[in-house]
Amino acid sequence: MDRSLKVISSLIFIHCSEEDIYLQFVLQKLSRKLLIKMEYIHMKGGDEDTSYARNSTFQRNLMSKSSSKLEEAVRKVVLLCLNQKTLISSSIGVADLGCASGPNAFILLSDIIHAINKICSSDEIELLPELRLSLNDLPGNDFNSIFASLPDFYSTIKPDNGGIGGCFVSCVAGTFYGRLFPRRSLHLVHSSTSLHWLSQVPPELQNSGEHLNKGNTYISKSSAECVREAYLRQFQKDFFSFLRCRADEMVPGGQMVLSFIGRVSPDPAAPEAAQAWEILAQALITMASRGKLEEEKIDAFNAPYYAASAAEVEAVILQEGSFAADCLQEYEVRWDQGFHDDGDQSRVLMTKGQRFGRMARAVAEPMIEWSFGFGEDDMDELFQVYDNLVDDHFAGAGAAAPYFINLHLSLTRKDN
Repeated sequence: MDRSLKVISSLIFIHCSEEDIYLQFVLQKLSRKLLIKMEYIHMKGGDEDTSYARNSTFQRNLMSKSSSKLEEAVRKVVLLCLNQKTLISSSIGVADLGCASGPNAFILLSDIIHAINKICSSDEIELLPELRLSLNDLPGNDFNSIFASLPDFYSTIKPDNGGIGGCFVSCVAGTFYGRLFPRRSLHLVHSSTSLHWLSQVPPELQNSGEHLNKGNTYISKSSAECVREAYLRQFQKDFFSFLRCRADEMVPGGQMVLSFIGRVSPDPAAPEAAQAWEILAQALITMASRGKLEEEKIDAFNAPYYAASAAEVEAVILQEGSFAADCLQEYEVRWDQGFHDDGDQSRVLMTKGQRFGRMARAVAEPMIEWSFGFGEDDMDELFQVYDNLVDDHFAGAGAAAPYFINLHLSLTRKDN
């Protein structure tokens, strides 16, 4: 659609009346809005101190909590291929959706390969299958770092080191709320810490002509009911699209393992779902009081994010109808979980607020940079304020440390 708009605007520019030039301006703005929906929601690339690659231990811990379910899903895929007598004659298609960059992307692939080797060895399967491993994220993701790391990854899975029969890694850029792969080409789909991101800010909050969620960056206690309903509708639409697209791409009996931030409370503004965003709003308001940005920009900003409840997730699965839910679990994950598990001694003396702020910055900086136009100095100042507010929040919480709720789903593609 974006390309079509550019072509149309180029044709319109040939006619130079005021109306035509105005129409071209509108089309260019529309084209930019369409790009922004995808381009500004990605993790911070590179390998510097504030990059996602250096600040994703929290996400790695969430992935590890799904390791047993992932191995169980791999076993089901291997047995499925054995029953269909396709384990050796054709390859197994695996996709990791929302892979980001850094070491986490390859940890998952290594875990899958290890699980297949373990299962095939225990079942005395001599000829090991070939794997098509696809890493997906939005076009703005730092795929260059993934490509640069591929030689090292391949060296760890050579056949003479007990590796699989063949492994072929590819990167696929695009939104997982649309089709990414050929029909019935995938046996296993995985996604971790991604599906809480929406495809866009709910349109009702962007196109109403007024700021319906003034002073907030996400749903809060002060948000109107129409704001809460708009976020829920956007989640329902997006998750339905996600499931429908995967249903087209997966073989019957294929397995899907999903993990993302959700909530237990029926209230979408509960601290477990909204506290981190409320602290960001406070930090932005502080920056506005210092003359670093206009308050209207804060009023206009709404995060493309939704922490769904298990009931909301189940309702969409039932509505879409292509998957059977084998498992749906919810568990608490403390904000400070895994802070000292990355082996980086330079961070041991950092406060909890600083460690959490680094993770939050690695996740949100591209979105904040585009939305508020912050340069490096202003971004540093914003997250200094944020870090201090998070430290205050930890101090006020006492022994009851703040936490997220992580939802884990294991799904099987039905035969329909």
